[in-house]
Amino acid sequence: MDQEKEIIQTKAETQDEILLAALKLFARKGYFNTSLTDIAEAAGIKNSSAIYHHFKNKKMIASQLYANIFDSFNISVDDIRRRNQKSSEQLRGIVDLFFKLTDDAPDVMQFLLILKLNEFLPEEKPVLETAAFVKIIKIIQAGIKSGEIRNIDPLLVNAYFFGIINNTLRLVLTGALDKKADAYLSQTWLAAWNVIAKK
Repeated sequence: MDQEKEIIQTKAETQDEILLAALKLFARKGYFNTSLTDIAEAAGIKNSSAIYHHFKNKKMIASQLYANIFDSFNISVDDIRRRNQKSSEQLRGIVDLFFKLTDDAPDVMQFLLILKLNEFLPEEKPVLETAAFVKIIKIIQAGIKSGEIRNIDPLLVNAYFFGIINNTLRLVLTGALDKKADAYLSQTWLAAWNVIAKK
C-alpha cells in the first residue's frame, strides 16, 4: 500500500513540475513558441515522450493550468468576500491580490493578462464567465445597490475599473513600467475607484 501511495505522490509531483515548467515557458515564450520538448527539458524530464504519461498534449497542459489558476483565484475571491463587508473593501482586496501576484508570481499574471487564452484554449470559458469573475460582478452589483458604486451596467463598471488595473499590471509585466507593481498600487487603486465610485 505504501508503494502505491509513493507512486501516486511521485506522479502528482511530476505533473506539478510539468505544469510549473509549462507556465514559465508560456509566460516567457508564448504558447505557440513552446514545444513539449521545451517543457520536458524545463521540468527535468529526460524524454519528452514521458510527458504523455501525464498529459495527452500541450493543450491539455494549458487547460490544466487554466483550471488550476482559476480554481485558486476563485478560492481567494471567496476568502476576500468573507473577510470584508463593503464592496469597496472587497474590490480593494482583489486589487491587492492582483498586484501581489504580479510581483510574486508574474508567470501566473502573464498567463492571465498577456497571453490570448482564447487563441489556444477556445473551448474554455471566457474569463468573465469563470466562477471568480461572476462573483466579482456580484460584488459590483452589491456596491451599486448599497450606493457605493455608480448606477451603471455592472459589466461596464467591471470594464472601467479592471481596465485601469489590468493595463497598469500589463505595463509592469512587459517592463514598460520599471518598478515593482506594488509601487503603483495606491495611485492605480485611486484612479480605478474614482471612475466607478458614486460621488
